[in-house]
Amino acid sequence: MLDGVDWSHLQTFAAVADHGSLSAAARANGISQPTAGRHVAHLESALGVSLFARTATGLELTAAGTDLLEHAHAMAAAANRLSLAAEGRSTALAGTVRITASEIVATYTLPAILTAFHVEEPGIEIEVVASNTTENLLQREADIAIRMYRPTQSDVVARKVGEIPVGIFAAAAYVERRGAPRDLADFRDHDIVGYDRDHQIIDGFRRVGLEVDRHFFAFRCDNQVVAWHMVVAGFGLGFNQIQIGEAEPGVVRLLPEADLPSLPVWLAAHEELRSSARVRRVFDFLADAFASAHGS
Repeated sequence: MLDGVDWSHLQTFAAVADHGSLSAAARANGISQPTAGRHVAHLESALGVSLFARTATGLELTAAGTDLLEHAHAMAAAANRLSLAAEGRSTALAGTVRITASEIVATYTLPAILTAFHVEEPGIEIEVVASNTTENLLQREADIAIRMYRPTQSDVVARKVGEIPVGIFAAAAYVERRGAPRDLADFRDHDIVGYDRDHQIIDGFRRVGLEVDRHFFAFRCDNQVVAWHMVVAGFGLGFNQIQIGEAEPGVVRLLPEADLPSLPVWLAAHEELRSSARVRRVFDFLADAFASAHGS
């Protein structure tokens, strides 16, 4: 506590300002809504100012609240840097490591790798965030990120650990019903399973000379696992890692001669966390596992 101001109250204040309501801030900080309300009230009392004004749409910052928010965010950033520095000096092979990976990698690739890791290091607890969004390593939303592109965040250590080949697949029932494409140009005469807002497949088509947009896909979903299960169900043609597709019963690989771009695999961790014993152990284990399976 500094001059009557509790740091946890500042954290709650920043969360309310960022999320626009006490309930959303409480969920984000893992506290109850009444506790969030008390934190804000105590902070206002300690500072002698009103921080929020109630409106029909929620809470809005007052002028005093707007001035204070910048300082609260600066304190939060400093606290994160302090936490990262402390984690970076941890030598214990125990505790939690949080990994973020795409839905496909989290569902089909990580289970076997993390099971093998758990056998070797039972003292390290693993959390997985299955998401295609860019998790902010600097804000501790994840300790390690597995991405199919090179991370560009500052203060992040990144290592390329392999290239995953991609194939074209369809359910045998679909091929029996609609036939198989003779080349990529034939795709215009087929039902294609693709993503909604994610342009990854569209960009891939453009690289091989096919100009398409999202309406080219008869089914769209940004959740990669859902999209893959639509392929397995026989809705249409789709794309996946060759290793995953060839392991799926009832699905056949099409146009194996097609020159499709592979997926680069990158691991990333904050440079401070890279010196943490448990994070380094998980990072190196993942790097070895992906390099063994997909390294050149």
